[in-house]
Parts: sequence; C-alpha cells; structure tokens
Amino acid sequence: MKTVKILGIVLIIAGILGAVFGGFNYTKETQEVKMGPIEMTVKDRQTVDIPIWASISVMVLGGVLLFLESKKN
Repeated sequence: MKTVKILGIVLIIAGILGAVFGGFNYTKETQEVKMGPIEMTVKDRQTVDIPIWASISVMVLGGVLLFLESKKN
C-alpha cells in the first residue's frame, strides 16, 4: 500500500472514533509536596472534547485522499 492510501485510511478511522466517542480523558499529576517523610501528589483528570465537525472533516479528508490516490493509478 502506498503512504497516501494508508494515511487516508488512518484519517477515516480516526474520524469515526472521534465521532463515536466524542472525546477522551487523561490523568495529569499537578502538584507534588515533600515534607520530610511525607509525600503528596495530586492527580487531576482532564477531559478533551472532540467536536463533531472536526471528526467529519477528518473523515472527509481521508476520503478525498483515497479518492485522489485511486484516480492517480
């Protein structure tokens, strides 16, 4: 497979995943306190929302790449 075709497929899959799940969560350690033998860390959970228009745009871009690659051959 050519690189452009693989990229097109990856973009379509990423767009579908973004549309289905709508975002993702990750955990970030924000503070660390050390006072003698006592240590404290604070873990903060962050949420990243993926807009539906961005997911659709990525899917369309992947489709365009696949279409242009098929026309080229």
